[in-house]
Amino acid sequence: MEIFKEIDNPKSKEFEQLLNSQLSRAKIEEGKIIEGKINKITEKYVFLFIENLKSEPVLDINELKSMGLAEKIKVGEKISVLLEKIEDKNGEVVVSASKAQKIKGWDKLVKAYENKEPIMGKITSKCKGGCIVEHIETGSLMFLPGSQISDKPLKDISHLMNEPQKFALIKLDKVRGNACVSRREIISSFKKEDKAKIIEKYKVGDIIKNAEVKGYSSFGCFFNVNGELDVLVHLQEISYSRVNHPDEVFNIGEKHDLKVISVDKEKLQVGCSVKQLSKDPFEHIENYELNKVYRVKVVKIMDFGAFCELEPGLTTLLHSSELSWTKKNLSAKKMFKVGDEIDCVITEIDKEKRRVAISHRLTKENPFDIFNNKYPVGTIIDGEIVNKNEYSLFVKVEDLDIDAFLHCNDLTYLNNGEEELEKYKKGDKIKVKVLEIKTSEQKVRVGLRQTQTDPFDWFKDKKVNQTITVKIISTDNKGLIVRPEGCEMDFTIKKSQIAINAADARPSRFTGGERIDCAIADLDLSKRKVNLSIKLLEEIEKKEALEKYGSEGSGKNLPFKSLSEDLKKKDKK
Repeated sequence: MEIFKEIDNPKSKEFEQLLNSQLSRAKIEEGKIIEGKINKITEKYVFLFIENLKSEPVLDINELKSMGLAEKIKVGEKISVLLEKIEDKNGEVVVSASKAQKIKGWDKLVKAYENKEPIMGKITSKCKGGCIVEHIETGSLMFLPGSQISDKPLKDISHLMNEPQKFALIKLDKVRGNACVSRREIISSFKKEDKAKIIEKYKVGDIIKNAEVKGYSSFGCFFNVNGELDVLVHLQEISYSRVNHPDEVFNIGEKHDLKVISVDKEKLQVGCSVKQLSKDPFEHIENYELNKVYRVKVVKIMDFGAFCELEPGLTTLLHSSELSWTKKNLSAKKMFKVGDEIDCVITEIDKEKRRVAISHRLTKENPFDIFNNKYPVGTIIDGEIVNKNEYSLFVKVEDLDIDAFLHCNDLTYLNNGEEELEKYKKGDKIKVKVLEIKTSEQKVRVGLRQTQTDPFDWFKDKKVNQTITVKIISTDNKGLIVRPEGCEMDFTIKKSQIAINAADARPSRFTGGERIDCAIADLDLSKRKVNLSIKLLEEIEKKEALEKYGSEGSGKNLPFKSLSEDLKKKDKK
């Protein structure tokens, strides 16, 4: 180190000059874009040589390929990178080619925005509210709102995808680094001068022939005139009748005559009207009468019905509920097509609300009235099962378009209704009895068991407290299942009704097949309800015994355990 001991030494001055020249060239700062030369290429990485850095920065090959720089991956090629860190915690240099590209691209976008110059880009994908546009020169991504795609509504933009085209920068957020572009502005700029010349042709009062329906909005309908101009017909100018949305009246592609009602040369807009081509029909609405048949023309078919025209300009709704007497939720598409002329009855005229309601079904006789006149309640008729669900059958009677309702409980007197229902299927012919007709509700109820002899009639000549003989069919913990002799129906004697003494009220005392006597405890022929009781019979016989045998000894031979005590009580009295 003796050579540097004296500063004035020539060797010391030479070293100082060399050091200063080296430091003057080494202007390397973090956050700046610098160029590096590809020095080495491996299977996954590219190594760069950047002068004055202590080590070689590394780039991922896939990153370069995703940026469209696959052709530049060659030894000796130069690539711009952003120097993020001169030395990280591992002592490595950190650089990014994609961030460098984005920063360069942003600078170019700012310059184009300030100079109001269009840029070249391509729509790469759709997103919520619009599309993503890639700047062809730098690869920067920008947002294209849906309203800025074109100067007319487009249902399909597949023909615009990945096609290089011009865009105008309409908004730039330098803080967030966001850019918004417009294709519509580019298109409109070319058309603006031509559109001004076209609009000069029109004046208020002109009649435009065969304008084509182009699109809808909530406030009106757009028409294309001769392929050179789009005009708006406001919702209030569509019809003298009330219109909630243009699709209630128009179909895309239809052609209609229009009347020009406004021309705005500054905004380059023409307003038109459809309804002003005819007189207001509500001025002579008194000519139409309620409940009278009129011939109408179907002009529009919707899911909820059809819009029909009584006369030009007077449109009315035929709701789906007024299409048929018998079929619910019927679609107008299955019955009519646009242009059909049909008969309808006017059911409502509201001049203040400018609304007219009509009905198609009222032009035909109500099939339920026909049914009521031809088959009154109590009539037995032949029918065919046309439908079935888990608890009922639907029966069609002759050629009438009515499906009568048959509940499973009205199938049989003897068996369980749901089990009996399993025996029937579509197409079976059955004889039923009309039980109920509700014309206003459009319902008919029929029964099958009502055409048969009611086994409950066995009780017609019976009365309460009368003794009858029954056969025990089966037993369970709840009581006895019995069948009266001469009757086809089974009844239950509850456990509590088997005997007076609780100890004897055991269903297990019986094995089944025995014939025993019991009494009728309750009987209601209208409700087809009867209660049987062995206990009641014991009480009746016990009472008779007390009345007949008044001494204590007399009752000891009777088969009643408590009779002796009852007789003693009677003697004391």
